Amino acid sequence: MNIVIIGDGKIGSTLAEQLLREGHDIVVVDNDAEALENSISTQDIMCVEGNGALMEVQEEAGVKDADVVVVCTSMDELNMLCCLMAKKLGAKKTIARVRNPEYYSQINLIKDDLGLSMYINPEFSAAAEISRLLIFPSAEKIELFAKGRVELVEHTVAEDNPICGYALKDIYKKYKIKMLVCAVQRGDEVFIPDGNFVLESGDVINISATHSEIEKFFHHTDTKKRKINSVMIIGGGKIGYYLAKQLSDLKMQVKIVDNDMERCRQLSELLPDVSVIFGDGTDQALLYEEGVDQVDAMVALTGIDEENFIVSMFCKSINVPKIITKINRETYIDMAEKLGLESIITPASISANHVISYVRAIKNSEGSNEETLYRLINNRLEALEFIITENEGYVGKPLKELTLKENNLIACIVRHRKIIIPNGDDRIEVGDSVVVVTTNTNAVHDIKEIIG
Repeated sequence: MNIVIIGDGKIGSTLAEQLLREGHDIVVVDNDAEALENSISTQDIMCVEGNGALMEVQEEAGVKDADVVVVCTSMDELNMLCCLMAKKLGAKKTIARVRNPEYYSQINLIKDDLGLSMYINPEFSAAAEISRLLIFPSAEKIELFAKGRVELVEHTVAEDNPICGYALKDIYKKYKIKMLVCAVQRGDEVFIPDGNFVLESGDVINISATHSEIEKFFHHTDTKKRKINSVMIIGGGKIGYYLAKQLSDLKMQVKIVDNDMERCRQLSELLPDVSVIFGDGTDQALLYEEGVDQVDAMVALTGIDEENFIVSMFCKSINVPKIITKINRETYIDMAEKLGLESIITPASISANHVISYVRAIKNSEGSNEETLYRLINNRLEALEFIITENEGYVGKPLKELTLKENNLIACIVRHRKIIIPNGDDRIEVGDSVVVVTTNTNAVHDIKEIIG
């Protein structure tokens, strides 16, 4: 597909890299020559320098022949104007980044007038993901499939976890939970396990199930029975605002620390049920004064990655039960994990995944059945969602009669809102949404490719 990206910032560059990896033709537009030079030197893409709202710049970028135009500059107004111009020039689909809470709350009213096919809000999406992690504090990462009906949860098996030392088939039998452990990381190795796989302390497992079944799993296996009632947020930017509002609606006790007095005043007016503290979130004395050692969770959301590292490591040293760290630079993620920071949020990647899912849905309508993709365990594993649109040879056959190629697993089948955690007697039918986990990254584009 021909895709034009206007705005070569964090989201634009992340999106260009991932869409290029998927085989799309990418053109990037930005008025920052230095940013474009960096993109050209690191990626095989075409770049156009100029104001993306101007007709002649969009024409040079080939917008009139574009399947999708994604606009993610730092200004909401410019993004919406660019999309309006792109639609007038003939772009098939347009996507705008809209970050301002006031604009975002009313975007549905003007979406059609602007010709928008979709809009993304990185901060709102990041806040929603953090909220999910706080609802399941034992989870380190949660991905959604089948329009949110299926969750893929990452969890580290603690030494005192009752599932330690048991084969997966015995765990399923004992707890009678409709779930599937579809991937395990042990040290530097990654496995797609069968029922005989025995879990050990320190294993990082990925579980696919519905929200209610995940709740049951943690109820039976989380020896600490953690529940989040109080949260301290360091950084009162857009993510902090959205997150505090969501958590306040869930009746959690929320406290925001921010070093901008005017922003604190704004937050106090917008969030009457939230405690807002003016001060330096990296000041340990201030944090102690505000009770950081008593909270159930701390979320580091400042605009500076290094500050988020510092606050998170301090909170880890005083045993805050749940720590979530926002990191903008993906190059820092490995470092964060090696330092023991388990829950990492990267807003650019979250938004990029939303756009990629939308692009895949467009491809699906044109004959491809690949819908959604998430990369897991430092990009060493992929979880893909396929929509079965045709009566292929594997359709209607019991899974036990199908031979899957090595390092592939069918993790879940969704049929008419019914969630099926498959066993050998289940079948794939036309219309099903099927989640597949594979170690063959960037290699699987159709479900029939994993069937021998």
